[in-house]
Amino acid sequence: MAQGPHRRDVLVVRWTGAGETRGAFLLEHGDRLQALREAARVVRPGGLVAAAAIGRYASLFEHVATTMLTVDRVRAAVTDILVSGVHEPGRKGFTSAYFHTGESLAAEMREAGLSEPRVYGVEGPAWSALKATEQHTRDSLIDSKMFEAALTAARLAEPHPDLLAASSHMLAVATV
Repeated sequence: MAQGPHRRDVLVVRWTGAGETRGAFLLEHGDRLQALREAARVVRPGGLVAAAAIGRYASLFEHVATTMLTVDRVRAAVTDILVSGVHEPGRKGFTSAYFHTGESLAAEMREAGLSEPRVYGVEGPAWSALKATEQHTRDSLIDSKMFEAALTAARLAEPHPDLLAASSHMLAVATV
């Protein structure tokens, strides 16, 4: 284990593969665990490791908002993500990626030896309603009542783990 001044108090893990130029995410469970274990190795005891992840249902909500879910190849890719969590490279114009549930993200943190993982929804459950409205009106909703309501929904949803999946992205934080 790293000792002394080279250890950090906080480290954020990105799920990208080494040497990937297009930002491919770590698909394999073992690779994600290795990244988390390496993060834990370089963080001081009591320090924090944070990991960002794509929510399992993000692609479903995204493609409803953009109306692309009716396209056969998009619907097939979204179906695969819902079942396995895996998006294979080159399908529907997105890189390879693993789409977590809140529980699977917390479980990976625990399996990597991290303590007390907390998972937060980044955008909250109403993000796709905002995206759909902006997509179809071409108007920004920043500073609107709808945007304010979406932020309120995100705050209200935070203590309810079942609503994590409605957020497009999640952030997990755990202690070394």
